[in-house]
Amino acid sequence: MTDKHKSTYKKVVVRKLDHELIKGFVDSASYLKANAIEMLDREGRALTVSLAEIKGVFFVREFDGNSQRSERKLFQSRPRLAGLWVQMTFKDQEILEGLLSGNLIESSPEGFLLTPADLYSNNVKIFVPRSALSDITVLGVIPDRRVRELSQRRGVRARETAASDRQIALFPAPEEKKL
Repeated sequence: MTDKHKSTYKKVVVRKLDHELIKGFVDSASYLKANAIEMLDREGRALTVSLAEIKGVFFVREFDGNSQRSERKLFQSRPRLAGLWVQMTFKDQEILEGLLSGNLIESSPEGFLLTPADLYSNNVKIFVPRSALSDITVLGVIPDRRVRELSQRRGVRARETAASDRQIALFPAPEEKKL
């Protein structure tokens, strides 16, 4: 199988508000509908789950994860990845921090696609429906370091060029000696 033919189906664990878990697969490009998600359970049956019933759709590395590992839900310090650093409070008062994309085109009216605080956990991304939240707070905007460095370099060059064009000559230019 070549890279261009890889499946877009991703492993997910859907956590419902009643704490029920549904393990299965979603097409990452089209799972989200207006008021529901479409998925395949592990047996291959098509399911439609209402967003009003969902606490989160966890895109996972493995279905079972590591039960011995305690997952961090909050950042211990300022995140290093670029994005909007947010704190989400669920209706059941659970608190979760993560990063949202700074690209508004990637946002969805149905909810938020979050990169979790614990990058080494089993959860790669988490989709949180707006209906599952009681509050969301932006804690900070983390700029993309590469973009910032590039713009700073461009800014320095532009300032240097502008400064040399405006510089007045204090002394006459040395004359070339003819031999």
